[in-house]
Amino acid sequence: MPSDIEIARATAIQPIAVVAEKAGIPLAAIEPYGHYKAKIDTGLLDGAALPGKLILVTAINPTPAGEGKTTTSVGLADALSLIGKKTMLCLREPSLGPCFGTKGGATGGGFAQVVPMEDINLHFTGDFHAITSAHNLLAAMIDNHVHWGNALDIDVRRIVWRRVLDINDRALRDVAQSLGGPANGFPRESGFDITVASEVMAILCLASDLADLQKRLARIVIGYTRSRQPVTARDFKADGAMAVLLAQALKPNLVQTLEGTPAIVHGGPFANIAHGCNSVIATRTALGLADYVVTEAGFGADLGAEKFFDIKCRQAGLAPAAVVIVATVRALKMNGGVAKASLAGEDVAAVQRGGVNLVRHIENIRLFGVPAVVAINRFPTDTDAELAAIAEIAAAHGVEAAVCTHWADGGAGAEALARRVAALAEIPSRFAPLYDDALGLFAKIETVAARIYRAGRVEAGPAVHAQLARWEAAGFGALPVCIAKTQYSMSTDPAVLGAPTDHIVQVREVRLAAGAGFVVAICGDITTMPGLPRVPAAEAIGIDAQGRIEGLF
Repeated sequence: MPSDIEIARATAIQPIAVVAEKAGIPLAAIEPYGHYKAKIDTGLLDGAALPGKLILVTAINPTPAGEGKTTTSVGLADALSLIGKKTMLCLREPSLGPCFGTKGGATGGGFAQVVPMEDINLHFTGDFHAITSAHNLLAAMIDNHVHWGNALDIDVRRIVWRRVLDINDRALRDVAQSLGGPANGFPRESGFDITVASEVMAILCLASDLADLQKRLARIVIGYTRSRQPVTARDFKADGAMAVLLAQALKPNLVQTLEGTPAIVHGGPFANIAHGCNSVIATRTALGLADYVVTEAGFGADLGAEKFFDIKCRQAGLAPAAVVIVATVRALKMNGGVAKASLAGEDVAAVQRGGVNLVRHIENIRLFGVPAVVAINRFPTDTDAELAAIAEIAAAHGVEAAVCTHWADGGAGAEALARRVAALAEIPSRFAPLYDDALGLFAKIETVAARIYRAGRVEAGPAVHAQLARWEAAGFGALPVCIAKTQYSMSTDPAVLGAPTDHIVQVREVRLAAGAGFVVAICGDITTMPGLPRVPAAEAIGIDAQGRIEGLF
């Protein structure tokens, strides 16, 4: 079987003007970036109602065996197109961190990819660089203000705005800055997060338009005065310049699948440390153009789907029509205690043991009132008995399962899934978020921990409780919460697989994202600046004698 990049290169992709026409986007509204990708000027589109049906693709908890959520999203979109549904795909942009770290690429796989895959994985249209620059401009203006007299009386010990970089670099997690004497400012401790964890990324993905973007940027809380009063980006007059840097990045990016289904790839917050969804502008644009819009949320449903429902849908007024939960035999075997090296042999009992993880996600989706279907992403080593075991587990909990071979067969391999999704989407949505706005911030954290993670209790130190109380007193109590934790487990311990119950969720820190409109609770050992693995994917990436990129999966 050829590699993903070989498959992508062997496929003749359509000029972006052809893709735009297929999507119903007038040529005047696209701004080409080369031959095969373009920005969409949403201001030139018809701003009518949003008739499309929104389909969320989520998954069981990820394992090293792979689940293929993005691949399934692409395959489903192609399959819906194949059965005659006008469909658009909405995905997140890949971060350079995972591309050079572990994954080596994030545009799907096999015959279910978005293209041009090299461009999308590497710099794309520069959106992440714009976000990095806007974020770091604010950081520079903060330090410059302090250097020139600190008229706002900022307590430099309580500056919470760090810098960002879209590369995994553990050496930058905690730094001492402004060393070298008075000319370089006032020394203090700070650090870097990865760009996908930036509040600016979240703001871009949740903003409804350019005016809303600037309003959100202005609300960013960068730190506190000596009297504990919040200081915002507006106080530095930074919001205008930041909006200028982000104006082009705010426009969604149009590309296509290998089968020519129009795809919008825009924004890219991680779901383990941020809210894990593509931009609201991209989703709403697609809903205004297509009958069916397939989108995804990062990692498992305990993270991405919960945040999609409780943050994105709450803020944007979206009501998803159906949910697809991706599962694989291999991943369920790992949840059932099988080591990665031993996954090839048939083990129905391990699938059944690991099925508790799938069941937990089915139960969690049901909490939000949205109908679901299980997509079994088939691997060559899967046996009929193992596939039947997954279908039986799903059926026992009131959900159908469809075996999918889109990786090998493209859209045709997900046709059964597409027909089931189309049928589910006709059922009137009973969607509702998990908790009310009026609930207290810590009570919201406890609600997610208890109902989604099945934790016994949430633990947090006095400083966390005091900070949450101050934010509530300042008027931020109605915000939703965004819990940052390991993606590998329902608990905060990545080694605990399956479906743990009565565990403890430890909140070690909370951060206010006033512009994005949520409060981040950082749990366990999760870090907002990942490190590279022992053997990073970057070691295998290069350019061949013909000038072609090699090593992207």
